[in-house]
Amino acid sequence: MNPLNFTPGLLVWLLDGEPWVAYRTRLDLLGQPESAPEVQAAREAMLTHPLVQGLVTEAAAWPGPRLTSHKSAGHLLHSLAFLADLGLRADDPGMPPVIAAVLAHASAEGPFQVLMNISPSYGGRGQDELAWALCDAPTIAYSLVRFGLGADPTVERTVSHLSGLSRANGWPCAVSPELGKWRGPGRKDDPCPYANLLMLKLLAQLPAYQDSPETHTGAETALSLWEHSLERHPYLFYMGTDFRKLKAPLVWYDLLHMLEVLSQFEWLRSDVRLQEMAAVLRSKGDSAGRFTPESIYQAWGAWDFGQKKAPSRWLTLLAWRAIARAIPGAAA
Repeated sequence: MNPLNFTPGLLVWLLDGEPWVAYRTRLDLLGQPESAPEVQAAREAMLTHPLVQGLVTEAAAWPGPRLTSHKSAGHLLHSLAFLADLGLRADDPGMPPVIAAVLAHASAEGPFQVLMNISPSYGGRGQDELAWALCDAPTIAYSLVRFGLGADPTVERTVSHLSGLSRANGWPCAVSPELGKWRGPGRKDDPCPYANLLMLKLLAQLPAYQDSPETHTGAETALSLWEHSLERHPYLFYMGTDFRKLKAPLVWYDLLHMLEVLSQFEWLRSDVRLQEMAAVLRSKGDSAGRFTPESIYQAWGAWDFGQKKAPSRWLTLLAWRAIARAIPGAAA
């Protein structure tokens, strides 16, 4: 990624923020090595911060409460992914019990499970049970890969199974046998835009899949939906006003999440549709290059992106990281 041409004030503002912002800014925007003293200091401060320690403690209770909606931002599924996004590793303090709990919930076919309850009227059995769907399993696998477990045989098996579900138009709505005939509100031949996004997010972390036919197909599906957003809304996923609102963490189907994922594929960065998305994102920054949340998740109210009144350092970091990849040489 080309380094950003930061204004001094914006760079100082980011580095003066919370330790996870300083840590990821130094790594992702400034390109400093993990071994640099300033990077290590920021990382140590992040690991001991009460908010991060709280997430680690909560995640150790995996699989936690029943998952009632994949948009439930406070569920352990999304806490796990956020810890991975921050840069925690499997051997960090408090993480071994988390990793053990997640790995213990692998299904017979491979993907990791969460606790669900699907009503018989929707094709389920109406009881709490461990199961997986293509709108949660990729997030768990993504987290484990980011924690440093990409070569773990159990993780490799789940990635292989999930990537094999790809079709000619991307990834569909797919679920484990326990969930019976349940699927989302759409035609079974359509791709599921959210599952497609999560699968691209997972495979972007793995060099063996980065340039695979599956990722090329999935990326084209995502960008085609952007190109034809007025006419095509498979499984009721729209790319309208709500899709374009900036929010964190990266939980649902929205502009920032999409750009964060697609901009990781180097072979895609010259695509005009990706650059159009990046231009929309860039237009939302203020005169100082800072970004303010336009929508929030109540469960994350303790974090700087859990409000809509002031710019968020974490959101600003995410925005400029995606913009810098999609529009090389972009200036803040």
